[in-house]
Amino acid sequence: MELYREICPRNICQSVEFLPYTKRNICAQTKTALALLYDEGLENAYDVRLKLTKEVLTIQKQDVVCIGGAPPGANHRTVTLRRQPVGGLGLSIKGGAEHGVPVVISKIFKDQAADQTEMLFIGDAVLQVNGINVENATHEEVVHLLRNAGDDVTITVEYLREAPSFLKLPLGSPGPSSDHSSRASSPLFDSGLHLNGHCSHTAPSSPSSPIANEPKYEKRWLDTLSVPLSMARISRYKAGTEKLRSSALEVLALDGASTGVLQFSTAQDCADWLRSISTNISDLTLQHMKMANKCCSPCDQVVHMGWVNERLQGADNSQNFRPKFLALRGSSFYIFGAPPVSTLDWGRAERAYNLCEVLFKVHKFWLSDNYWLQANLYLGLQDFDCEDPRSYCFSVLANHGKSHIFSVELGSELAVWEKAFQRATFMEVQRTGSKTYLCSWQGETLCFTVDFALGFTCFHSKTKNVLWRFKFSQLKGSSDDGKTRVKLLFQNLDTKQIETKELEFQDLTAVLHCIHSFIAAKVASLDPVFMDSQSMARRYLCSS
Repeated sequence: MELYREICPRNICQSVEFLPYTKRNICAQTKTALALLYDEGLENAYDVRLKLTKEVLTIQKQDVVCIGGAPPGANHRTVTLRRQPVGGLGLSIKGGAEHGVPVVISKIFKDQAADQTEMLFIGDAVLQVNGINVENATHEEVVHLLRNAGDDVTITVEYLREAPSFLKLPLGSPGPSSDHSSRASSPLFDSGLHLNGHCSHTAPSSPSSPIANEPKYEKRWLDTLSVPLSMARISRYKAGTEKLRSSALEVLALDGASTGVLQFSTAQDCADWLRSISTNISDLTLQHMKMANKCCSPCDQVVHMGWVNERLQGADNSQNFRPKFLALRGSSFYIFGAPPVSTLDWGRAERAYNLCEVLFKVHKFWLSDNYWLQANLYLGLQDFDCEDPRSYCFSVLANHGKSHIFSVELGSELAVWEKAFQRATFMEVQRTGSKTYLCSWQGETLCFTVDFALGFTCFHSKTKNVLWRFKFSQLKGSSDDGKTRVKLLFQNLDTKQIETKELEFQDLTAVLHCIHSFIAAKVASLDPVFMDSQSMARRYLCSS
């Protein structure tokens, strides 16, 4: 039986390359847009406005505020409408107790009775009609009451800040007037009260108008929640699952504050906001790294850090994802449950690995046309249906066969992580210069050294006598048994013959990853242009 797995000589260095570090030109994004805030518990959504700045994402909700005069003691407004011969009350209503929502004003017709009061707004919930409480009344009950209330109708209202989205109340202008022709349709019946109701007399009545001493109101967007973006994370997936939310995302701050699920009208709008928010988070993270590096020695600098999601395997073979914060600093790759914000936090990592002894791999997906779609993988230029919805994944293989699989939200983030791992590993190889491992063969205890300048050296652990030495370029192939033994095939420069050197290590994986790191760094130092050309991420970034 064949004991060894054959490995092509290129396999040691084909998937990792060093890309010279270039400072990213990140321009902070500022923008505003309308969205729906979805409550997953109540299965309800309502309109909000988003305001993005360099450091904060603010959620605004519409409300009616007093802008003049003495405001009443509560948020309620009591308004008297004078029914007009043409136009009636000049408003329409939606909702009702049968729909689980209050009756609300859905339309206000320009220059008619409701509009002339300047105190009523689309989205106002009707609480009372002529002193009769209608908070729990059905739609038809309120319509009947308003149509038969006489010429002077006194209604008490309160603005419904979190109106369910199924009411389809128009946002548009924050003012009280609205144009009937621009209204959106709704699955709920919209009763128009701009027609004449049952009046007690037929004589024309004077129009409604605001009283001089009454307070004046205006509908405005008000800040209700501000989520700081420093060390924040974004997720398009339902917590702990692989279920991708459609055209929606959630932003979670370091202090635990959450925007809730923000639903956008189109997938493109969601993608644009995802990129904009990610840009600002990356910018703030870069600033935090610069501040931290001022207090660190040159050999202990932070190269990159940020949020990812780690795939975990359950006891029942189920898969779920958990947020993790990764950092590349000095000689180590760290995995945290939360970002390190103090010096002591760096000692509280869940895992820490030596960079020379881990292997970074980008995951690829085989499509039906038998081509690797690297452009989509790295940049997220198009959407494709893959079996795994988390398309932007990478793995980190560590010592003793331990592996971690992570996902990020954007293809550009995947490219940044690939580049950062290469740069951090290259720097560590240069700083370290060489690494030596204890090994054995035929009962003898030996030492095996990988040296950036000299290549491979094997010597006796006690006498220090060198048994053999080869340059990196002389390594022509390798194979291992997946456990402890490895065969290294070297070409003798004089005889041109292949010499096989067999060794046994306690942690073979760490040694193979170290060889991989040193060879990749060596090739990059000799021919960075060649290594740069091997990066699919780099090529697509440049072409785009």
